[in-house]
Parts: sequence; C-alpha cells; structure tokens
Amino acid sequence: MWAYESVFYQIYPLGFCGAPFENDGKLEHRILKVLDWIPHMVRLGVDAVYFSPVFESDTHGYNTRDYRKIDVRLGTNEDFRKVCDALHENGIRVVLDGVFNHAGRGFGPFEDVKRNRQNSPYVNWFSRIDFGGNSGDNDGFWYEGWEGNYDLVRLNLHNEDVIRYLLESVKGWVEEFHIDGLRLDVAYCLDEGFVRRLREYTGNLKQDFFLVGEMLHGDYNRLMNDQMLHSVTNYECYKGLYSSFNSMNLFEIVHSLLRQFGPENWTLYKGKHLLSFVDNHDVTRVASILSNEKHLPLIYALAFGMPGIPCVYYGSEWGAKAHKNQGDPALRACFDAPVWNELTDWISRLALAKKNSEALNYGGFRSVVLTNRQCIFERKSEGERVLVAINADDQEFVAHFDAGCGTAVDLISGEKHDFGGGSVLPPYSAFFWKMER
Repeated sequence: MWAYESVFYQIYPLGFCGAPFENDGKLEHRILKVLDWIPHMVRLGVDAVYFSPVFESDTHGYNTRDYRKIDVRLGTNEDFRKVCDALHENGIRVVLDGVFNHAGRGFGPFEDVKRNRQNSPYVNWFSRIDFGGNSGDNDGFWYEGWEGNYDLVRLNLHNEDVIRYLLESVKGWVEEFHIDGLRLDVAYCLDEGFVRRLREYTGNLKQDFFLVGEMLHGDYNRLMNDQMLHSVTNYECYKGLYSSFNSMNLFEIVHSLLRQFGPENWTLYKGKHLLSFVDNHDVTRVASILSNEKHLPLIYALAFGMPGIPCVYYGSEWGAKAHKNQGDPALRACFDAPVWNELTDWISRLALAKKNSEALNYGGFRSVVLTNRQCIFERKSEGERVLVAINADDQEFVAHFDAGCGTAVDLISGEKHDFGGGSVLPPYSAFFWKMER
C-alpha cells in the first residue's frame, strides 16, 4: 500500500483559504491557492495531501449540505479538479475527509423533513427522528445530533438509500477528482457494516484506495483490519509524544510504542501502520504545547522514527502557534505564503530519510536504551536495521550498548557514526542510524 511509505500533509481548506466561517453563498475561487503551495510541499517531501472537508456545508465543513459540490466559499468542482490534477502531476496523492456519520441542517434531505415532516420520503435517512418532541431550533420534532451537537444531524447508516447515496458520492469523487483515499471523520461512531461496505466498494473502484479512520480510544483493531480500515489516527501516541517531552519522561511514549508495536506476541498493532501526528486541526499546535521550543525538532524526529505514517499539519512545519483555548479558527489559520526555516528544513530531511528506509516504513520496534531524557530504539525489517536516537536533555549523553555492528550512517545528515567507545548524543539531538553490515 502506497500510504505506508508516504509522508502526509494536512490542509484544513476553509481556514487555509481564509473563507468566512458562515457560508455566505458567494462564489470565490479560493481553493486555487493550493496551487501556489505545491512547490513547498514537494520540497518538504510530501507524498499525499489530506484535505479536511471541501464540500458544501453550513459553516465549518463537517455539517455538509451537498456531498457532490465543492463549497462555494472554496470555488467550483472544476477549480478543485485543477488542484487535484496539479497535485497528481507532482506525485502527490489526494485524500479527502469522508463525513458520513452526520450531515448539516442545510442538507437537502433534512430540509425536506423540516418542510414535509412525516410526509417526507427522507424521514428514515436520519437517526431517531421523533415528531412528538422538539429541537433546540424549534423544528417541531426531535432528532439525534452527534454528541449533542444539533448542527450535526446523525445519518441512518442502516438505510440502504443513505448508503447508496454516500457510496455513489465517493464514486463521483474518484471519477471527477481521481482521489486516492478517505479519512473517515469520527470513524469510531460509524456502523461497522457500513465501514465494511465502504472498504469493499472503494477497493473495487481503485485497487490501492486508502482508508484511514479517526479513532481516539479503545482497541483500534475493531475498525483497522483486512475487512475495514487500513489505518487509524494514533491518538494514544499523540498525547504521549508531547507529554513525554514536557514531563521529561520518555518512558511514557516508549511504553505506548512497546504496547502497540513491540516485539512481544501480545502487542496490539504489530505490522500495522497508524497515522502519526504531533498536531492537527482539532488540537493545540505543537509549538504552543511544548514547554521547551528546543524539543520541537525532536518531537518530529520521534514521530517520523516511530512506526506509522507521519502527517504534518500545514503551518506547523515552520513552528506556527495556536492554542485550543483560542478557538477552532485560531487552529485553522490562513497563511499568506508558506515559510521555510530551520525546522522546515529539518522535517524535509526526516521525510526523505523515512521514505527511503525499508526499516522505518516496515520495521518492528524494540527499545534499546531508555532513560527519562534519552531513548534509543530499533526499527528492523528483513533488509535493514535503523536505530533512532533522541537526547531531550540540555547536556551531552554517552550511550553504552551493544550496537551489533561497528559503524552506521545517519539517514538525516548522511554522516558516518562509529559505535566504538560509546555513542555521544549532543544536547537536544536526534539521529536515524542505518546500521552497516
């Protein structure tokens, strides 16, 4: 699967393009802005762009009005096709947000229910409509909103008409935009039967079509398996990544990685490829959550060195800041142009190292050296062995361990490394040592 050897880049289009929060109905060709960023993505080493919602919605994109029309605030279907074509021409695949658990109040079938009530042919398109109750919007009937959010009307994924509408919409996206995959919003809420149908359907549309689901807690194998999703978001390690640095306790993240991918038979996700990230459109940007800015390059090194598919959130590659308590619009900012600095350059080198390494893409995970402030772990595949080394301390650290060979090449810098006499890790440093036979 191509995704397992890729570096992802997430764009939240409505914020990225500076669109108004409320859908004002005015056509603006803002999505074409992505074209200006393609050289930046190529230089960064991006293989796939994951676009948060692009289809017509009431406000933030996740309250969809029309699954077959690009949001008027972003442009037209033709505009987005140009963007997708240009990305593909530059070797970058396209993954869209599949918002299938709920729709917006402006969704045509729901508006029909509001007008025609029990006489609407779409009553059963939605979950648990009760004409004996009322909604917060005084619709004269009650309906289920996702997690109590009534601008997000729960769809009935047991209704064959709904399933057919959504699957045919996906087919249209493949035919019109040639998309390569979907990220499923709140996948943990989706009907498992629907997810199986989606996997079979998209696999028949496109042999290497990639499905990744938003998962927070619990056993990810419930949805990540051969019949359902190829991957899920690794929220367990997201928390461990930043809190391990902030508490100077690398035991936390390594414990999670051993639990998920370690050499023991009981590990949960050995051989699987979860989506790794240090931030996204829903959480505080990593430059704002780390208490020591010198850990910023190191957290990316850990995210690219651990098992999984690394995903970089637009703007964070140069250290943009925003805190969750400032509200979602702050997290989903509009930048006039991309920035290239030392952090961006560092991430581009991590991306190159990751993509060119069999062990970093497919290798297992074994802890070699672990202290509160340093860790060295092994990624080993059939044809390659790489040691990922991190020193989060402000002091030099000398690691003594049996490397199993005398020399290595750092995949990040290209420099040779000799393991004789111990391995010196300078303050705030990271290495991907490819072991020489």
